[in-house]
Amino acid sequence: MMNVREVAEYLNLKERKIYDLVRTGSIPCSRVTGKWLFPLHLIDEWVAGGVGGGGGPRHSLNRPPPPVAAGSHDPLLEWALRDSDCGLALMPEGSLAGLERLREGKAQVCGLHIFHPQSGEYNLQAMRQSFATAPMVLIEWAWRQQGLAVAPGNPLGLTGLGGQGGLISLGARVVLREPEAGTRLLFDYLLSQAGERPEDLGSLARVARTQTEVALAVLEGHADAGLCVEAAARQLRLDFLPLHRERYDLALHRRDFFEPPFQRLLRFAQGPEFQARAAGLGGYDISGLGTVHFNGP
Repeated sequence: MMNVREVAEYLNLKERKIYDLVRTGSIPCSRVTGKWLFPLHLIDEWVAGGVGGGGGPRHSLNRPPPPVAAGSHDPLLEWALRDSDCGLALMPEGSLAGLERLREGKAQVCGLHIFHPQSGEYNLQAMRQSFATAPMVLIEWAWRQQGLAVAPGNPLGLTGLGGQGGLISLGARVVLREPEAGTRLLFDYLLSQAGERPEDLGSLARVARTQTEVALAVLEGHADAGLCVEAAARQLRLDFLPLHRERYDLALHRRDFFEPPFQRLLRFAQGPEFQARAAGLGGYDISGLGTVHFNGP
């Protein structure tokens, strides 16, 4: 990392010119505790991309993204974004789609829960693939319980995904998430572990875009079951069959971690009102909230 004076000397520019480039979003940098810092490897790539011509800089990581929390839907996060008055708007669209939006600078935060079966890790492999050289951080939000939401009383007598009491053997109508969603990736993995094939499911033609939409499809009788977090099922008074415990994280640029919207959200999440809400929703473990699991170069 270089400060303003050092990057000015490195580029043979005046410090005033560096501040002009920062103000116009033309040079890769991060703001940490009020100071502008410049990653050497990004400055080299920025120079290689051309300054003031030849297509311009290839990086725009210093440009403030819109105040949007994209990626995977989480009921507790949805409530916290609204009640904390942090200024971040919710745009749920699935973990992989959210990561792409974050990479393109179209969101400030991305919620994700992408399981890597080979390592047993959550989200780290996806971060390494998407942001190998970018100053990104991955902050733990909560551990959540994933499972099957079913109608009250479990009328089909479902006991899990596979076997005699499974979705396929009982002919259950299943509501699925979109292919880019972490819940869909997890569902396909758990189904294969149970010895079943997705193509044998009696799945609905229309996919659900959020955890709540999965639960609503079951509540309204359009589906017999769907994989979602416990909180979504409990909110709609559905029965719930727990299957898997997962970690849900928030990814963002290291610069934006220190900005008011995210700091306001974190402060709110440390208060008694947030803790009571998490306990009331059910299926959450927030004891590790705020833990940094990834800190890019």
